[in-house]
Amino acid sequence: MTGGGSARDRTIADFGEQWSRYTQNEGYYASLEMLRDWLEPLVPIAELQGKRIVDVGSGSGRIVMNLLRAGASHVTAVEPAPGAFAVLRENTVADAHRVAYLNEGGETFTPPGPVDLAVSYGVLHHIPDPLPVVRRVHQILSPGARFAAWLYGREGNGLYLALTEPMRVVTTRLPHLALAGLSRVLDVPLAAYAFACEHLPLPLAGYMRNTIRKVSPEARRLIIYDQLNPAYAKYYTRAEAERLFLDGGFADVELHHRHGYSWTVVGTKR
Repeated sequence: MTGGGSARDRTIADFGEQWSRYTQNEGYYASLEMLRDWLEPLVPIAELQGKRIVDVGSGSGRIVMNLLRAGASHVTAVEPAPGAFAVLRENTVADAHRVAYLNEGGETFTPPGPVDLAVSYGVLHHIPDPLPVVRRVHQILSPGARFAAWLYGREGNGLYLALTEPMRVVTTRLPHLALAGLSRVLDVPLAAYAFACEHLPLPLAGYMRNTIRKVSPEARRLIIYDQLNPAYAKYYTRAEAERLFLDGGFADVELHHRHGYSWTVVGTKR
């Protein structure tokens, strides 16, 4: 939606604008149930109790708030986009004494102390070259600590990508109001499809039942916007997701094919 600069810079600008306009985190979209849905079974959220955690790409603060609700003792929130960073601070002000705010990229940040766990939800697949970020996370973790990331998956998304990739040629260039309007229009067939998935074994039925049917209409439209807005988006195969973590220095890499369409990836620093 913004022009000029590198793909990385444009993605940061796009998300800065997005989170400046979509500031609310409510309902299932911002719930501990949602956090559990992508972290488990690889990282049970009960294990977050008392941990010092880094969240890479914090956006409007949804994951930061959930980590704190799950019992994290401290969260370092890393967010490079100035617009998103301002919303992040506002949304987490009640718990600011347990949050360190870093307005910088994931390739260079330094947390203010030891780190037991790092997480990154829906971020790495929007970075044209995420390897420096993964390597930086590996560097700042304590020995034995883990890094958990959620990535778009290529497996199970063939029909979806056939529909959306041609659309993104246009939608990534639309101004905000036009894309927001289009998201409202597309929400109608999405809601109908999600309802049909309650009764029929359609593609992405698991995601429709476990996410789309649970979120509010406002969050549903944000999800559509979030899919069509960013300048760069990569859908990882299992092998690519595993290789990213191995090349980043992690060992004992585990993957979970979440709802048959995305990857939760966890690696350990040895």
